[in-house]
Amino acid sequence: MSAHAQATDNRQTLKLVIGAIGVVYGDIGTSPLYAFKESFLGARFAADFSHILGVLSLIFWSVTITVTLKYIMLMMRADNKGEGGSLSLFALASRFSHDTKWIAAAVPILGIFAAALFYGDSMITPAISVMSSVEGLQIAAPHLTPYVLPITILILAFLFSFQKLGTGNVGILFGPIMCVWFLTLTVLGIVNIWDNPFVLKAINPYYAIQFFMEDKLYAFLTLGSVVLAMTGAEALYADMGHFGKGPIRIAWVSLVFPALMINYFGQGAFILSTPEGLENPFFLMAPEWLNWPLLILATLATIIASQAVISGAFSVTQQAIQLGYLPRMSIIHTSDDQIGQIYIPFINWMLMFFVFLLVITFQSSSKLAHAYGVAVTGTMLIDTLLLGVVIFKMWRWKKPLAIATLASLLLVDTSFFLATATKIVHGGWFPLLLGTIIFILLTTWKRGRQLVLQKLRAESMPVDVFFRDYCENFTRVAGTAIYMYNLNDGIPAPLLQNLKHNKVLHETNYFLHVVIEEKSYVSDEERIKITTLGQDIHRITIRYGFMDEINVPKELEKEHVHGVKIDPQNVTYFIGRETVIPTSIPGMAIWREHLFSWMTKNASSAADYYNLPSKRVMEIGSRIDI
Repeated sequence: MSAHAQATDNRQTLKLVIGAIGVVYGDIGTSPLYAFKESFLGARFAADFSHILGVLSLIFWSVTITVTLKYIMLMMRADNKGEGGSLSLFALASRFSHDTKWIAAAVPILGIFAAALFYGDSMITPAISVMSSVEGLQIAAPHLTPYVLPITILILAFLFSFQKLGTGNVGILFGPIMCVWFLTLTVLGIVNIWDNPFVLKAINPYYAIQFFMEDKLYAFLTLGSVVLAMTGAEALYADMGHFGKGPIRIAWVSLVFPALMINYFGQGAFILSTPEGLENPFFLMAPEWLNWPLLILATLATIIASQAVISGAFSVTQQAIQLGYLPRMSIIHTSDDQIGQIYIPFINWMLMFFVFLLVITFQSSSKLAHAYGVAVTGTMLIDTLLLGVVIFKMWRWKKPLAIATLASLLLVDTSFFLATATKIVHGGWFPLLLGTIIFILLTTWKRGRQLVLQKLRAESMPVDVFFRDYCENFTRVAGTAIYMYNLNDGIPAPLLQNLKHNKVLHETNYFLHVVIEEKSYVSDEERIKITTLGQDIHRITIRYGFMDEINVPKELEKEHVHGVKIDPQNVTYFIGRETVIPTSIPGMAIWREHLFSWMTKNASSAADYYNLPSKRVMEIGSRIDI
């Protein structure tokens, strides 16, 4: 490689590293605002030398094992065509678990529940992050303390209102701001460690072990607060497709991990010399002249952290829709260059409503912390279980190594989950309840669509019967008709309905079936397949990955790929609009059938979902009993 090419490659890598620092590490990067203090607030032990070292040792080794070893080293190897996240891992594990019945049955349940819990995380993160930064007013301007709540709501309203503009225009600022944030964390930590370097002893795991030996139950319960130092670990994996493994790993090792640990140790050193600062050590450890700049910087950092998790909720929703677990929704692409930059209005306003509800109900970051950990630890535990399928079925590690690795990770994740489960009655019920509701919605839609397809398949007319008895009995009219169809065989129901009502057949007809694969992207070579059935009737199959942008007309215009010229100005798209009627026919519980019927009525138009030109679409309704 030439020196010029090497320099260009290095610049590109640096750009991706800075981008990863801005987007991927926003959530975990703002955890020093609340994680350390929450480990002591309400605890039944004093903030003395041994307990501070014990908590710091727990934080250091928890982040090292869970984030560095599990997510950075292991989870990022389990990529689905370069993509990560719970749904990508679920799709990957599904492909390698068909030979074991109970694993094949468990994998979808685990993957979908992890995705459902993510919505809880994406609501609590903006609430706790922004509120914890605004609480810095209690230090910078104590007389403004009564305004913490309204200012938090105002910032959050601003954040959600501007989602429709997309992150592309402001994304270039995210990296540099977060770099300044991490450098600030480092400097604050070093200054305080310099005054009390004894806290560095906490790197020795002996202090974490001693903490458990002496305090037992209270040390175990402290894990429920220590886990706050790892919030956002899932983002490392989920955003892998945007930045690549290398830049995310470089950012973590070179800046993020050292900055976080130095700041946590700095907070510990500060509390050793100033025990009364435990109320808010992050802001109190800074010199007084830095209060306002630090407050502004912290607020910007938490807005960025919130932006990342909201964008993640949009991405998870898009994946769930395309994998068949949610009804169609209006998806707006906010960038001409980046497929991943999308905006889903319904999800945005739903998140805003629940975030406001959380802020008004809990009223402080400390109370919100009780609700936070359950969603995070639940997702981490499920990720480990799905990773186990990949280790055994895909990577085929030797059994002793696979069992030892998986057992170690499960021990850590289960401990954190059980510790946070003790907070269920204090607010942890919220993400669990929300996750359960979303899980019911996701699985009801998936099962309902299966029942609808079974009904369509049972009522579908075979192709040979159509050609033999019907095809030549109707007048042909000029033009091209494309019939959207959920099955890859038989005659589309919209065509039969059109013949029944209009009694004409177009000169050229295409039966179009769109398939969403359980992989992130589908190449152009695999995208489209056209089969001629005879008498100017053809079957088209278009395949997309669950991260691909769906645009049917755009694919049909690619004559150089599929070899068939279709004039977009001379096409009529026929799509079915099903009205689902709940009945006593065996299928789902009647209340789930009513829920599915309601979801069907509120799904966005298939024309919008497939990006069809609205003036060239004809919808034909039909009734389906399930």
